[in-house]
Amino acid sequence: MGAQRAQARNQSVDLPDGFGLAVVREDGKWRCSPLRRGALANLADAETELRELRSAGAVFGLLDVDDEFFVIVRPAPGGARLFLSDATAAVDYDIARQVLEKLGADVDPEDLEDDDPFEEGDLGVLSDIGLSEGVLSIIISDDEYADEQLSRIAQEMGFGDEMLAVLDKLDR
Repeated sequence: MGAQRAQARNQSVDLPDGFGLAVVREDGKWRCSPLRRGALANLADAETELRELRSAGAVFGLLDVDDEFFVIVRPAPGGARLFLSDATAAVDYDIARQVLEKLGADVDPEDLEDDDPFEEGDLGVLSDIGLSEGVLSIIISDDEYADEQLSRIAQEMGFGDEMLAVLDKLDR
């Protein structure tokens, strides 16, 4: 039993700081809930957890990884739609590399070390539910931490209070 606890402790040490939120819109109302911490390190875990919500409405995940960058994950029948706020994060973060691979991006993480931050993925990932490509583009162009950018997304889309309530419970 002690070995399992030690292994669990070591795994939690490897997880980045930040938070993951599941956002659901049903019957015109927004609902937010926390995702398990493993979603910050593994894209497949985030996708699985979001798919398990089985909502008739819109479902997507917001992942703040170390306040350095964020990922938007939106499950879809043909595979998740993805947005990565900073592709250069793939130099240091597995989840950023996983997003680039899933997007089929022609980007080698080893070549990104000296690049300026740039986004990769679907800027229109949330356009049908209230966040246009233009607004998302403006938000990511501002020099803010990832949690501040996600807060702006939540405010723009109308679930800022719901997001804050969950983050307060998470002590964020």
